[in-house]
Amino acid sequence: HLKDVQWCIVDEVHALAENKRGTHLSLSLERLQKISPALTRIGLSATIAPLGEIAKYLVGYENNEERPCKIVDVQFIKKLDLKVLSPVPDLIDMEHGAMHHAMYELIHNLIQTHKTTLVFTNTRSATERVVHNLKEKFPKFYAENIGAHHGSLSKTHRHSLENKLREGKIKVVVCSTSLELGIDIGYIDLVVCLGSPKSVARALQRIGRSGHRLHDVTKGRIIVLDRDDLVECAVLLKSAVEKKIDKIHIPTNALDVLAQQIYGIAIQERIQKKDLFSLIKNSYCYHTLDKKDFDEIIDYLAGKYISLEDRHIYAKIWHDEETGMIGRRGKMARVLYMTNIGTIPDETSVKVKVGEHIVGTIDEAFLERLRPGDVFVLGGNVYVFKFSRGMTAQVNASVNRPPTVPSWFSEMLPLSFDLALEIGRFRKLLNEKFCAKKSKQEIADFINYYVYVDKNAAESIYNYFYEQFNYAEIPSHSRIIVEHYTNDKGIKHTIFHALYGRRVNDCLSRAVAFAISRTQHRDVEIGINDNGFYIASDKTVNVMHAFKLIKSKEFRKVLDMAIDRTEILKRRFRHCAMRALMILRTYRGRTKRVGRQQVSSQILINAVKRISPDFSILKEARREVLEDLMDVGNAQKVIEGIEKGGISIKEISTNVPSPFAFNLIAQGIS
Repeated sequence: HLKDVQWCIVDEVHALAENKRGTHLSLSLERLQKISPALTRIGLSATIAPLGEIAKYLVGYENNEERPCKIVDVQFIKKLDLKVLSPVPDLIDMEHGAMHHAMYELIHNLIQTHKTTLVFTNTRSATERVVHNLKEKFPKFYAENIGAHHGSLSKTHRHSLENKLREGKIKVVVCSTSLELGIDIGYIDLVVCLGSPKSVARALQRIGRSGHRLHDVTKGRIIVLDRDDLVECAVLLKSAVEKKIDKIHIPTNALDVLAQQIYGIAIQERIQKKDLFSLIKNSYCYHTLDKKDFDEIIDYLAGKYISLEDRHIYAKIWHDEETGMIGRRGKMARVLYMTNIGTIPDETSVKVKVGEHIVGTIDEAFLERLRPGDVFVLGGNVYVFKFSRGMTAQVNASVNRPPTVPSWFSEMLPLSFDLALEIGRFRKLLNEKFCAKKSKQEIADFINYYVYVDKNAAESIYNYFYEQFNYAEIPSHSRIIVEHYTNDKGIKHTIFHALYGRRVNDCLSRAVAFAISRTQHRDVEIGINDNGFYIASDKTVNVMHAFKLIKSKEFRKVLDMAIDRTEILKRRFRHCAMRALMILRTYRGRTKRVGRQQVSSQILINAVKRISPDFSILKEARREVLEDLMDVGNAQKVIEGIEKGGISIKEISTNVPSPFAFNLIAQGIS
C-alpha cells in the first residue's frame, strides 16, 4: 500500500520538531522514502523559527546533501491587537486579596464585553482555580457556560467541551497548554493569558486562536500580577509585533529512539549494516551520528552484552559480522515491537470514576495524599474522595463544601533563551537612561515608546527599575550582578542575577553547587527561576571561588557528574530504557505498572554502569537531561562570554534583598 505514496503532510511541525516524537517521525519518513522514492514532504506551522533549520529537519538529506526544499513564508498577514494589562496601578503595595479581586473583576469585564473568550493559564492547578473562582464570585453569570480544558481530563470530557464551543453554547473556556494547537474550536474573539506565556512563539500560538478567519483581527490581552512578569510580557509583545520568534531546540542523535527504529527496520527486511547507517544519516536528527554510537546500539540489540541477560534483556536482532547483514530474531519480534513502540513515556495516572463513569485522571503522588472525605476540584467540578482500588479512585460528585484544593505536578513553562536576551537588552537601555539622570517623564515616555503596555503597567515598570537602580544595580544580558545577602537566621545567600531562563540557570547553579561540594565539602541549597539563581548556606562558603573554577571546556563533564545520582536522571533513564525496549511495557499480554518499571530501571542503571559508564542508553539519558530538559549549550555560551569578557560580573552586598531578587528569595521561602 505504501509503494506509491505521493505526498506526506506534517501539520503543526513545530510541535513535533522539538521533542522525541519528531525524532521518531523523521526516521519513519526516511523509511517511507526508501519504499516510495517519489514522496514529497510538506510541513505546516503558524509560528516557527528558525525556518531554514525546520525545513532541513522536514526534508532531511540524500547522499550527504540536503534535499531541495522551498520555503513559503506567509506569516503575519493578520492585524494584531495586543496589550499587557495590570489589574492595579501598584503591584507591590497592594494587599493580595484586593489584587486577586481586581484581577477577577478585570477577567469578568473582558469576558462580558466579548462573545467568546479563551483564557490560558500556565498550569493545570491555575486552570481549575480560575474556573472555581469565577463560579464563586459571579454565580449569576457562570454556571453551564464555562468549562475547564487540560491534559488530566478525560477525552470524552474534552470532546464535549470542544463541541459546545463550536455550537456557541459556551462563553468562556479556561485551559492550560492543551488548546494551543489548531483544533477547530469555532469562533473566538478574545484570548486572555494569565501570566507570561514564556516564549514569543507560544504567545502567538495562543493569541492566534482568536479571530481565526482571514482578515479578522487577532486580539490578545496578557494579565500580569508581578513585576518580573510585567517586564517579561512587555518585551515579549514587542518581539511578537516585530516578528522576532524564538528558535526552537531540535534534539539530535537520540540513541533510544534509534534503537527502537533499527529494531523495526530489522523486522521489516534484511539489510546491510552500511546501508542501514546511510539510511539513518539521511535524517536531519541523525545526520551527525557517530559511527561508534551506531555500532554500540547494534551491539546492544544483537545481544553482545551477556550480563544483561541476567536482567531479562535478550537479543532482539541478529547481526552477521562477516557479511554485515542485519535481520530480525525470534518468532515474537513483531508482537514485542508493536506492543512496546512509541516515544511518550508512561506517566502513572490514576483514573477517577463516579460509579462506572470516568471523569479524568490524577497523579499517583496526588492520590497518596488523599484521605476519604477529602474534597478536590477536577474539570471545574468538585468531588469527594471515597476510596481507591488498584489504579482507580472512586469519588462522589454532588458536593456543597469548598475544596481542599489540589496541587498538580505539571511543569512550569521555562522562559526561552532568545526572549531572555531581549529582556536583558531592555534592562540595559533603561540602565543607561537612569545613569544619564534622565527625568521621570523622559524615562516613562521611553517605556511607552519601546513596549506595548497600559498606563498602570508603565508606571509599575518605571518604579521597579527606579528602586533597583537606586538601591543596588541593574543587571542585564551582558552584566551579571552577584548580590550577597544574609537573612535574619544567619543564612548567607549569594544571588546571581543571571537572566537567561530557567533551563540555563539550572545548569549554572548545579555546576556551582557541584564545584562547592567538591572543593569545600559543603552541601548548599539552590533556588532557581528564569531571572537568576541563588546558592545559600548557614556555613561559610566561598561561592565566587567555586564559580571561577568553572571553565567552558570542562563544563559538560562537570554537569555529567553533577546529575549523576539525581532523581531526574533516574526518571529519564526509565523513559529512555522504555524507548530503547530495554524495559518492556507489555510482555505476553501482561502490562508492567510504572512503579514496577521504575524499580526495574533502578536495578538496570547499576547493571549498565558495570558494563560501561558510557553505555549508550545511559549516555542518552544524560544527553536528554542536559540538552532537552536543561540548556547546556547556551549555558556554555554564558561561561564563554564571562571568560572572554563579553559578560561582566559585579559583586554587591545588601542588607535586604534588592527588588530584582525579591521574587527569587520569596520563592525559596515558600
